[in-house]
Amino acid sequence: MLGSIPDLLRLFAVPVFGWAAYRDVKTRRVPNRTWVPLAALAVVLLAWDSYAVLTGPTSGQAFLIRVAISLGFVAPLAYGFWLIGGFGGADAKAFMLIAVLFPVYPVYYLPTAALPLEPSTLGVFSLTVLSNTVVAGLFYPLGVAATNLAQGRFSPAMFIGKPVAVEELPEEYGRLLETTAGFTRSGLDLDALRMYLQWRGVTLAELRADSTRYRHPESLPTEPNDPGDGAIVADGGVSAATETRDADAPRPADPWGAERFLDDIEGSAYGTSPEQLRDGLELVVSEREVWISPGIPFLVPMFFGLVVALTYGDVLFSLLAVVGLA
Repeated sequence: MLGSIPDLLRLFAVPVFGWAAYRDVKTRRVPNRTWVPLAALAVVLLAWDSYAVLTGPTSGQAFLIRVAISLGFVAPLAYGFWLIGGFGGADAKAFMLIAVLFPVYPVYYLPTAALPLEPSTLGVFSLTVLSNTVVAGLFYPLGVAATNLAQGRFSPAMFIGKPVAVEELPEEYGRLLETTAGFTRSGLDLDALRMYLQWRGVTLAELRADSTRYRHPESLPTEPNDPGDGAIVADGGVSAATETRDADAPRPADPWGAERFLDDIEGSAYGTSPEQLRDGLELVVSEREVWISPGIPFLVPMFFGLVVALTYGDVLFSLLAVVGLA
């Protein structure tokens, strides 16, 4: 037999995580319904394993400790990263799911070996997936820097970003790495930019073509559009006629209508402040090319971390063992 029935059933998660990673690259959005069947499967399999261990010949103490670490540490850790903005919602849900679905190491028997080949001593599989994910994520900035060097692109942002023509921004995900004053790690989120354009009913090209008009708050529409969530749409954005207010109506100074936009929408535009939005708009209407941080969709290294964990095992533990630290 290749493995226990619960461990074999856990393999159904692999193609789901692969699809979620692909979806995260393409849209930065993963539907909540993706995780529901796996969550139900995780609970059933955990109950199955718990019953088998607790009614078996051993005390099951090691199993219970590892489950407690996975559920009591890894899952809350993922939730905590989401609270502080380190994880997106899908990332947090995926890791909390892994904590329940893979609390201990599964075992798969091949003719000449048993997988994973290099399990960690602690034996908490969700921690192995987490550490493998971190290791996989470390290769991303190295690849970005190598690509920029090969193409002769030199900038303080070369290790984390890429230059993009401004007219292509509506088709990109990420964050501006520039302000009108220079390099920054906290530039305007491109999802927030798309939300703003959708709300105003204009395209970026229209904004750039007549920035003087659109900078004035009196150009704001009387009835703004639903801003959406900033996801890329098939036609690259929404363009609609803009109804302007009476130019004689008194309004407080609010360049670009940034404050009104953020006051009008429900929720937050990814933590964007009025000053951040205004500066980003000034940048994109005045430059032809800007640096952006596309970021790596976290579900991509998570998927690779899961696959490597299921086959090889704990990469970080092996590296530490090589240098005598494990």
